[in-house]
Amino acid sequence: MKARPWFWASALMIVFLAVPAHAADKAVANVAHIKLSGDLDEAPIPENPLFGTGMENFRGKLDRIKKAKADKDIQALYLQLDGLHIGWGKVDELRRAIIDFRTSGKKAFAFIESGESKDYMIALACDEIALPESGWLMLTGMQIEVTFFKGLLDKLGIKADALKVGDFKGAVEPFILNKMSPEVRKNYESILEDFYDKSYVGAIVQFRAGKKFTPEQVRKIIDEGPYTAKKAKELGLVDRIAYADGFQDTMKTVLDAERVVVKRNYAQAKADDLDTSNPFALMMKLLKPPTPKESTKPKIAVIYAVGPITTGKGGNSLFGGDVVGSTTMVEAIRQAENDKTVKAIVLRVDSPGGSALASDLIWAELKRCKKPIIASMSDTAASGGYYICMAGQKIYAEPGTLTGSIGVFGMKLVLGELEDKVGLKTEVINRGANSGMMSSSTPFSASERKAMTALIDDVYDQFLTKALEGRKKAGKTMTRAELEKLAGGRVWTGRQAKEVGLIDELGTLDDAIQAAKDASNSKGEMELLILPKPKTFLDTLLDPKGADERLSMGLAALLRDMPELSKQLKTVDGLLRLRSEPVWMTTPYIVNVK
Repeated sequence: MKARPWFWASALMIVFLAVPAHAADKAVANVAHIKLSGDLDEAPIPENPLFGTGMENFRGKLDRIKKAKADKDIQALYLQLDGLHIGWGKVDELRRAIIDFRTSGKKAFAFIESGESKDYMIALACDEIALPESGWLMLTGMQIEVTFFKGLLDKLGIKADALKVGDFKGAVEPFILNKMSPEVRKNYESILEDFYDKSYVGAIVQFRAGKKFTPEQVRKIIDEGPYTAKKAKELGLVDRIAYADGFQDTMKTVLDAERVVVKRNYAQAKADDLDTSNPFALMMKLLKPPTPKESTKPKIAVIYAVGPITTGKGGNSLFGGDVVGSTTMVEAIRQAENDKTVKAIVLRVDSPGGSALASDLIWAELKRCKKPIIASMSDTAASGGYYICMAGQKIYAEPGTLTGSIGVFGMKLVLGELEDKVGLKTEVINRGANSGMMSSSTPFSASERKAMTALIDDVYDQFLTKALEGRKKAGKTMTRAELEKLAGGRVWTGRQAKEVGLIDELGTLDDAIQAAKDASNSKGEMELLILPKPKTFLDTLLDPKGADERLSMGLAALLRDMPELSKQLKTVDGLLRLRSEPVWMTTPYIVNVK
């Protein structure tokens, strides 16, 4: 009997359904592509009423890696590394994120375009590393660069008159010396040795374990660098020589797939389309920016302190980056405290410090808060940045975080000689022996110097007392004499700070968030409330005091491709913002570990 057509169709359907699902899936491997470049700023991203949320910060990169790990439709991660200008704390956190991704059983691939050392240090955490044939690997070692301004100030006729507490407080040295003091050089050598042995040499030994490198072999390789792509592969530093398209063929082989589909810019927020043909579209975007509905679910508030610390409102730095304003921070802390849905707070700090007064105002508000507070350090949380962390019941840092720098100084720039050079003359009429304390016309008098020294000593005493109180709250008992040996302006890596007891745990922002959740005794999923709320484009546009911020947007774009110049200008900007403050707690941006 002949089979009817419907019989064959049914039989074919049964056969098709009998084929295991993974056999069909095996034909195609979806790979999540994420590009890492630039400085990966920590600051929260504002909602742009004109162009949506096309911007992205460091947290956004980490979230996309985490999403790719959980995405059942993604079989691998493809990181395109192209000129990262970040600190060693972010290097640590990115590597941990990649390692965590690989615990899912999925592969991670790294393609290094510009061959910079920090690109390579992150790529080490991946399964496969590729360089283009014409590329190179800038594996040449590490150095600390400190820029000194005294010679420039001398030429201009400007004198920096400074007073400090602590032989290791190097923040003032670029303005009063032409080279490092022996004490500061010793401190920086200790930091560099820690970074070089553990973050650099140790990382290559650890992550290229299949090559069985010894530390001595790696040091010899570094001393003979940099390398062409061919030589880097020959030495076992990278796995493939390939261009981006050819690297996809490697992925196909490693993933045992017939075809690889690269999901470009995986999970990156896209800017909203603006209807330029509608004359009212722009107006409506400006007048009615999107306002997300507040959730009633339990939350952890993540409060960001990114940039130099100053009194008043925070915002954008003139030369790019952000400024931590004490008023803005206090408002954010109170918002988290008064929000009944917020169960705990994580203070995320990436700051060299700044104003002693502003740092103390932020610390005091955190102390008043009755909710659990966990501090999380990024690349830098030193001096005033460390000060505000002391209010937390536990402090997390990355191994490569720069922290500590418990010290205080006061400084003013004296412009009298410059005025003479350009034909200016300032006459002063005063009452009171110390009325010229903050005047830029003359150095400190003997009476002013005595009064300023007493002020600085008192603030330093407060710093030590509050640090001891914070360490005791975190379960670390030390005497004042023991703390003084760790203070005096000394800077530590996160690893060193953990060893001496200045921080509590080495871990990521996610680790700190989990610790905050545990401290709040909350169960189940919790949302994140990001504070302070970033300014929208409209806020900046309409703010009568926002001229600096509007200017900074253009300057930041010009400086984006000149990161070294940007660091110098940020230092000058921070100095200008603090010029009216008598007492400072800061570690300068001009210390560059690379």
